[in-house]
Amino acid sequence: MQQQTDSPQSDLLSPADSSAALPAGQHGDEAWIEVIQKMDEVYSDLVRSQHELEQQNLRLEEAHLFITSVLASMTDVLIVCDQGRRIQRVNRALETITGKSEAALIGASVDTLFDEAGRQVFAAMLGGRSSPRCGLVDCELAILAADGVPAPLSMNCTERRDATGRLAGFVMIGRPVGELRRAYERLDEAHTQLRSTQARLVVSEKMAALGRLVAGVAHELNNPISFVFGNMHVLQRYASALTRFFASPAIAARESELADLKRELKIDRVIRDMPELIEGSLEGAERVSDIVKDLLRFSSSQEEGAEVFNLTRLVNTAADWVIKGERVKPDLRIEAPERLDVKGRKGHLHQILVNLVQNAADVLAGREDKRITIHVRKEGAQVLISVADNGTGIPDAVADKIFEPFFTTKPIGKGTGLGLYVSYSLAHKHGGELTAANGPDGGAVFTLRIPCDDPAER
Repeated sequence: MQQQTDSPQSDLLSPADSSAALPAGQHGDEAWIEVIQKMDEVYSDLVRSQHELEQQNLRLEEAHLFITSVLASMTDVLIVCDQGRRIQRVNRALETITGKSEAALIGASVDTLFDEAGRQVFAAMLGGRSSPRCGLVDCELAILAADGVPAPLSMNCTERRDATGRLAGFVMIGRPVGELRRAYERLDEAHTQLRSTQARLVVSEKMAALGRLVAGVAHELNNPISFVFGNMHVLQRYASALTRFFASPAIAARESELADLKRELKIDRVIRDMPELIEGSLEGAERVSDIVKDLLRFSSSQEEGAEVFNLTRLVNTAADWVIKGERVKPDLRIEAPERLDVKGRKGHLHQILVNLVQNAADVLAGREDKRITIHVRKEGAQVLISVADNGTGIPDAVADKIFEPFFTTKPIGKGTGLGLYVSYSLAHKHGGELTAANGPDGGAVFTLRIPCDDPAER
């Protein structure tokens, strides 16, 4: 029996001892059989307990490995600390950010992980050490990274309690804010692009509807304009005939007889004013005809052909059109060479110049010292045309919007907001550019820069 001291039966009684301990009447084989049975039962219980202990230990190891793998796979930062804010457990995400191992972090104060601003926020949220509490909900804190640069995290904190329900510490989870910010930036960019696309679609629909409207109006205006042209040319011939009639020798011989009638009917004044009135009416009709052509050009998808023309004459004509239509005419100054030939789309440039001069005239409405200055000069292979006024200038708040379609600072019904937009588009279509700025002496300056040759040839 001494050789079995390592077996589960080593602490049991020996046969001699057991026979001595047996009560009277229990000596014999029956007693020994009963003792052996008891020993087998105890041994079986020990073997079963050992097996259950090994199974529980195996499940505990599996649970530990599962939890460890989950913590290692987390992209969010995990920090477990006790009531005294001493770190008890961290995951691999925090090790990656701080560049420190879990063994080096365990036992350290959790405050040391954050920068100065984060420590203050952290202390205010968690309260004092004597009365710790949890108050972190989506709070941005910065953890000191391995390179010394703070890494912002969106932190959440929950209380951790033991089996009795008493506070045992805190569990903090932080998600890198950089990823969230990039996601929000991408979302904001997509939203901005969507709004921009919607705005362009609305403008496109408005411009398409406007083009159809313009084409219809221009078509309707062509018929009465043709009548006006025809009648004015007939009146011009009639005026010439009447002038020749009253200047004939036969009428001159009877001037004494017709003197009273001529004074009564103011024949001399009629003869004197008729050519000028007819010429002005023809000029107005030509202007309306040109406007209709511009409207048709604007609404049509066909491109105007390029031609060689005198730009100086075009500038004078465009400015004269606008000035003649003003009730109080501004002081117009044109500084340009006597002749400057360029090749391009004449109608486009004429429309741009009319819009710029008209815009300057509208800005100066109500002023006494109205002045518009136009400079035309050639710089290399380009021509610069600047239209300046002595108005109030361009406010900074609208400086980046003046070329947008339908944007206008005029009262409702006074402007469509299309003049500068159309001019800007035509300038780019011509291969040039249109810019706006405030002049050094006040007022606004619009500068049109165009090439001297044909854009199609370039």
